[in-house]
Amino acid sequence: MKVADLLHIPAFKNFEIVAGKTGLNRDINNINMMDAPDIIDYLKSDDLLVTSGYHLQGDPQFFVLLVKNMARLGCSAIGIKTERFLYGIPQEVCELADKLKFPIINIPTEIPLVEVVNETLSLLRDNRLKELKFAIDAHEQFTIHIMNGKGVQKLLENLSNIIKLPLLLLDPYFRPLIPKKLSGENHKIIQSCALIKNDFFLETSNYTSFSLTDPRCTLTIFPVYTAGNKQCYLIALGEISYFDRLLILTLEQAVNVIAFELMKEDALKQNDRKIKQLFFMNLINNAFSSEKEITHRAKEFHLKTDQKYVCIAGQLDMPDQTSSFIQYQMETNTIYEYMEDEVNSFPFASHFFIEGQQCMILLEIEDSVSHSYEQVSPYLNQLQNKIQHFFNQSISFGLSTICHQLMDVHAIYKEALDALDTGRRMGKTNFIEGYEVKDIADMLRMIPVEDLKAFYKNTLQHLFQYPKDEAETLLHTLFVFLESHCQISETAKKLFVHRNTVIYRLEKCETVFGWDLKDPDTTFRLRLAMRIRPLMNLS
Repeated sequence: MKVADLLHIPAFKNFEIVAGKTGLNRDINNINMMDAPDIIDYLKSDDLLVTSGYHLQGDPQFFVLLVKNMARLGCSAIGIKTERFLYGIPQEVCELADKLKFPIINIPTEIPLVEVVNETLSLLRDNRLKELKFAIDAHEQFTIHIMNGKGVQKLLENLSNIIKLPLLLLDPYFRPLIPKKLSGENHKIIQSCALIKNDFFLETSNYTSFSLTDPRCTLTIFPVYTAGNKQCYLIALGEISYFDRLLILTLEQAVNVIAFELMKEDALKQNDRKIKQLFFMNLINNAFSSEKEITHRAKEFHLKTDQKYVCIAGQLDMPDQTSSFIQYQMETNTIYEYMEDEVNSFPFASHFFIEGQQCMILLEIEDSVSHSYEQVSPYLNQLQNKIQHFFNQSISFGLSTICHQLMDVHAIYKEALDALDTGRRMGKTNFIEGYEVKDIADMLRMIPVEDLKAFYKNTLQHLFQYPKDEAETLLHTLFVFLESHCQISETAKKLFVHRNTVIYRLEKCETVFGWDLKDPDTTFRLRLAMRIRPLMNLS
């Protein structure tokens, strides 16, 4: 109960507030009696202290220190028989109590302190019993509602009628669960909350209230903990008073029931996800016995056999080396679950699968779409930004070409993986790489590194007998000459030197290698070595 409630008890009708009248909303959870000067060591938050004032007489400094320390601990108030030993409260104590909003109560001399203690404890016990019974009844009603199959949405509608405020249920990433479609203003509210994330919760609070400036409104938010300690949010669009304890209890019981229902739904989703994974594995491995079987199975997962598809392979970039494998795998699963819901907002029909540490997205593409990369990459980029915002992780994607029927998905699956692998071998992170037909550089990367180094050195080893600067000059001249289709004038123009200088350097190269630079096999070998050099960072 509150300090103000104490004054409404008939037995305490003659109690008088001497100072700290603005602190009457302080909670009382326990009562203590002062029988020694060191009482402050035995007090706790929300304690009401009563005393005859014996240990305060003639020592106003100790009185000031006691009030200051009780306010610091968060105690409720102090009740004193001011006419027994003190004959009034010192002015400096009253001023301090007013400043700290800490109530000082005058207890009439004729009321025994034991009676004050017993009456207060009795009322605290009765209030607790009432709250407990109310909580049990509310929880039972909400549970019966869910067990009868009426669902969370109907529960929130009934709860909204009870508290006279609109309610929203958001997932851990501030996406609406109930209702699915929001008005413009409610959508703006959610966006503001998403920017704050969960920083509005204090460590010890069961809920929080705060106001937004754009749009101007007050929200009361209750965390809803589900499977894996995920935190959803029940938002009341309005302020719920801290003093309305029974209303808060009602919402807390509703939150408990909602949490269990969400965990049940999550378990069902996990089972469906495993079945989808098995179907996808059979599809990409051509494990189905016939086209008829593929068509039949595909219908169960709303896949069309005569539809154009694009495949996207995604994978989180390299994990933190300090995290364990189990921790990394759990984080990966959490992020992929988030992505599975997020891709449903794409303007393409999507199908999400997980293959090991990679996720796969099949997008249905319309006939009019000819450039899948330009159409899809903006949405993948948005997804990367959201993953960075909510998980502080980066993810990369490989994008396939378009296939014209479901039976060819296994081919574009390999293309998507190949595009993802290409980006990784180039040292990129947080990228979106489209699949392209292999060029020379891509094909060279498929050759073992040691073989590439051996070919490069065997081809150009005679050039390394010169000093480094001279060798680099000859090598650069040779490179420009080959890239200029062996045209001496064009080479001289690009190097900003006289053509005779180019001729001199090329003749020197022919002498060193013992090869004729007009021979096609020689130029091909040299051009290949030049292509290897930047790939291997060789000198």
